[in-house]
Amino acid sequence: QLLHFCLLLGISLAALLGNGLIISAVACGHHLHTPMFFFLLNLALSDLGSICTTVPKAMHNSLRDTSTISYSACAAQLFFFLFFITAGYSLLTIMCYDRYVSICK
Repeated sequence: QLLHFCLLLGISLAALLGNGLIISAVACGHHLHTPMFFFLLNLALSDLGSICTTVPKAMHNSLRDTSTISYSACAAQLFFFLFFITAGYSLLTIMCYDRYVSICK
């Protein structure tokens, strides 16, 4: 169980660091204030949201050696996870369409 917790911790910290670097680079770089980087910023935020929705409870369950979750917590976790995943797919679709338009024109 401790190995599972350490693995989840390492993966989540790597994802937090990577998305944090993308967010800070886009927010601080004035030459990166274009629509594509705006979508990339929002994609990083939706990725952070989906990670912060599921991983902490999995880490808690792994550390405490439990596997229970209340119905309301499960419903909230499912709602937010689906919201962030849907937002991510929508942003990827918009980014693909933006690249398609820029290539065709």
